[in-house]
Amino acid sequence: MRAMSTDSVPALDKGLTILEELAISKAGRTLPELVQSTGLPKSSVHSLLVTFERRGYIHRNDRTSRYMFGLRLFNLTDTALPGLRLREQAAPYLCSLMLKTRLTTHLGIMENHQAALVAKFELSGVPSFGTWVGKRMDLHSTSLGKAIIAHLPEHELEFINRERGLQRHNENTICSRKRLKEDLARCLHRGYAIDDEEDQLGSRCLGAPIFGRENRVIASISVCGTSAQIATQNLPELSRELIQTANAISNAVRINNSDDDLLRPFSSPRSVNVVLNETV
Repeated sequence: MRAMSTDSVPALDKGLTILEELAISKAGRTLPELVQSTGLPKSSVHSLLVTFERRGYIHRNDRTSRYMFGLRLFNLTDTALPGLRLREQAAPYLCSLMLKTRLTTHLGIMENHQAALVAKFELSGVPSFGTWVGKRMDLHSTSLGKAIIAHLPEHELEFINRERGLQRHNENTICSRKRLKEDLARCLHRGYAIDDEEDQLGSRCLGAPIFGRENRVIASISVCGTSAQIATQNLPELSRELIQTANAISNAVRINNSDDDLLRPFSSPRSVNVVLNETV
């Protein structure tokens, strides 16, 4: 491993600390909140926020005085991560699934032992769940993540659990390795995973795996709604639509691609973070 002998740039290190704080916030941060959470001088935080805002990486809500990520930062993330051949082939199926279920649909891959969101489709006017293209989420608490790790060999799952841990997001999060294994076994049996308000209270998601060649899981898709939108009554219908869509994507991507081709960036990446009007 290369020795880290070169000194870091203090201002850049402070700026990244601020961005990381904004990343874990659900409603943004005010200047005093950022000063308190980072432990940085108020003058330094303010100067960095002004710089980020002028470059379009963050924006300030005039009403609440809260700072949040700006479009420029999302565009950078979109170029770096979601420029994947897989998302281009999955997009029509995800859009169709969204229109059939009236729920938000996602496509995710596993990267650095996290679920990385690479495409999102939602209708305007539906509840927002704080997801965006490029967002990384825990594998054990999301349907996207569980749909992938349910198919991993036991030693790989144990390695991920040791590396990442089982972070608790709320009282519904599965934080026991034994309970997680039991839940993943149920995922395999029924063909889809459930995030039952485990990552975010009030949100329920169903996830299904995408298989590449040699029956290897390369990604997953999900539908996400409120706990009222995804309930016992419509669970069979929603899960059937989800699994049919996942199978259709799997069949489509196997025909003309190797798994490596599917995960290779486009020469000209394009965003697939789509909000459609109700008239679509």
